[in-house]
Amino acid sequence: MEITLAQLPSREGCVADNLAQALAFIERYGQRSGVILFPETHLTGFAAAQGDTDYALQRDGDELAQLVQVSRQYDVALVTGFLERTPEGVFNSTVLITPEQGIYLHYRKTHLWPDERTSVLPGDALVCGDWRGTRIGLLICYDLEFPENARALAMMGCQLLLITNGNMDPYGPVHRHAAIARAQDNQIFVAMTNRCGEGDGLQFAGESLIVDPLGRDVAGLGRDAGALSVELDFTLLEQARHHYRYLDDRRWRLSGEAQWTEDKAGRCRWPLSK
Repeated sequence: MEITLAQLPSREGCVADNLAQALAFIERYGQRSGVILFPETHLTGFAAAQGDTDYALQRDGDELAQLVQVSRQYDVALVTGFLERTPEGVFNSTVLITPEQGIYLHYRKTHLWPDERTSVLPGDALVCGDWRGTRIGLLICYDLEFPENARALAMMGCQLLLITNGNMDPYGPVHRHAAIARAQDNQIFVAMTNRCGEGDGLQFAGESLIVDPLGRDVAGLGRDAGALSVELDFTLLEQARHHYRYLDDRRWRLSGEAQWTEDKAGRCRWPLSK
């Protein structure tokens, strides 16, 4: 599987411009990629400093429908983030769109950064699912800093963890270190696309990267806008687990470990405790 990281800037509330940028990127890279991974809230930008979320999107809205269409047109899976409007309120969400199923995985950020807690609601479950023989899990930005999230996804069989990210200065190195640790801890691939450029008074750090199951930094980007494509070698999963398997060898277990479920489409869901 070839994965392409789309390290791009975005603008808060400029949905049409952000979507056009994503569509242009897909047109350029879609035919040579298996998965394209965009940053956190790429379609909408974050809630504005004053808490404005009027530009949040609905999951069944026209913007995501356009992405479903181009996913099928180019036979490429897409992972992108957006502020999601629901009757309950606004969530920071990421979706995995596949040519076969449209919106296949839908994840709402469970661990909110302090600045967004007054404008966004936390999600209540972790999700992963099978696509073309690979078990894929989703996380968003701050989620990565909690080892339990990646471990729970690994327990559900996740082989490739995809992270939409919006990490800013001065915290840029934190997520690089965390991505390497989560890959090594769980012996899985981790791919993270971070936002770049300026927005809402912040400087976003870029530095998107891909880490293999041995905890090795396979490839990465700098701070500027760009793309990175890597062919993942899934034989490394067994190579990393040949002599020892962390999931089998651990003596302490996650609370509620047996509570995740799987549906007929191969999607797993692990509700979080209150």
